[in-house]
Amino acid sequence: MKIIVPMAGRGSRLRPHTLTVPKPLIPIAGKPIVQRLVEDIAKVLNQDLDEVAFIIHRSFGKEVEQDLLEIAKRLDAKGIIYYQDEPLGTGHAIMCAKDSLSGPCVIAYADTLFKADFNLDQSADSVIWVKQVANPEAYGVVSLNDDSNIMGLVEKPKEFVSDLAVIGIYYFKDAEVLKNELQNVLDQNIIHGGEYQINDGIKAMIEKGMKFVPGKVDEWMDCGNKDVTVETNGKVLGFIYKDGEDLIANDITLENANIIEPCYIGSNVKLINATVGPNVSLGDGCTVENSTIKNSLIQTNASIKNANLDNAMIGNHAKFNGEFTDVSIGDYSVLE
Repeated sequence: MKIIVPMAGRGSRLRPHTLTVPKPLIPIAGKPIVQRLVEDIAKVLNQDLDEVAFIIHRSFGKEVEQDLLEIAKRLDAKGIIYYQDEPLGTGHAIMCAKDSLSGPCVIAYADTLFKADFNLDQSADSVIWVKQVANPEAYGVVSLNDDSNIMGLVEKPKEFVSDLAVIGIYYFKDAEVLKNELQNVLDQNIIHGGEYQINDGIKAMIEKGMKFVPGKVDEWMDCGNKDVTVETNGKVLGFIYKDGEDLIANDITLENANIIEPCYIGSNVKLINATVGPNVSLGDGCTVENSTIKNSLIQTNASIKNANLDNAMIGNHAKFNGEFTDVSIGDYSVLE
């Protein structure tokens, strides 16, 4: 089994955080989004994992590439880096990894997390995972036939088609077939929304009689902007805490401090006259003093003083003092 992860560019909706760290490497409950995604897929598939391929922009740099290869190594899989230097769509991104498109594989976009029990339909040529939503007009959805097989894909339907939204995770029994159809999309210059889309390759496979079935997830968690990323962090913390996993490092310093779980507290964190939690992630090396923090995501080596934070997201090496008068704030920074 292979996992192919298109990661696109750094993204703009999570600025300023993505100016220095690509969005898929933003930590959720102490692990980068893309690491949690790949580990969760490997866990629920419960199959031998041979390869993990990451499709990135070359500007991510060698340090990021090494971090991604380490994710594959931890899963005892071969890691491969491919480059998509122009944002030409999902179909184009996947074809940047065409050398890995063979045999059974999962394709998963790196800005989403899920909670599910994948049961692969071995009779199907492909599985497209979906989540029932209240406002299907805002999503790409699948349409089903009388046998509950997928017969089509509709992007943001104006009239009701179904309430099963595509979450961006796909299984293909033989990815070579998808590769051939996407090559046709590129050769024939089939473009929608100014880009080459995976949906056009999938539609061609369906038209040729290949069996596509929906797979449903229990939770679908987005990491598209600050608010939903903070919300996703809280949900993931809750799931992990319920599973009994210890999320608090054993070398933290507590001085008149209180932790309300679930929380992730990284190594060498200092909490002084502070209350932290619930639903807070504090990266390695953070200091929190005279503060109350809940429902927030704080990355590494941040210093928080005299603050009362809720629904906050603070980056690496940031300094925040709730009594600030002397301020230096860069592009895209937000104080509300």
